[in-house]
Amino acid sequence: MIIRQGFTFEAAHRLPLHRGKCFNLHGHRYRFTVSLELPIDPGTGMTLDFADVIAVVQENVLEAWDHRNLNDFLENPTAENIALGIWRRLAGPLPGLTEIELWETEDSSVIYRGESEGG
Repeated sequence: MIIRQGFTFEAAHRLPLHRGKCFNLHGHRYRFTVSLELPIDPGTGMTLDFADVIAVVQENVLEAWDHRNLNDFLENPTAENIALGIWRRLAGPLPGLTEIELWETEDSSVIYRGESEGG
């Protein structure tokens, strides 16, 4: 069974390796989903309580990055590198993590599935 939980956070960044307008400091309302693939526990009928997923993401991502400058945490905070950074913060504490989808804008997203650590 795959469960998915959505989150949002506000953050600033600049892309130091980009020659376009995103070279300058600017902000986004990032939205991302966390997908977990786990077996259903016959005793509870659930894979994992959504409240547990929320608590892990709150502690490991949102408390660190919400309303912050992502350049303080990532050398080149592109959408791709932000998704990878979220994965790295959650892969240990969230069993069954299979996918991070991050929207930088309402209609632009990246998906990371942990298939190639480091990019």
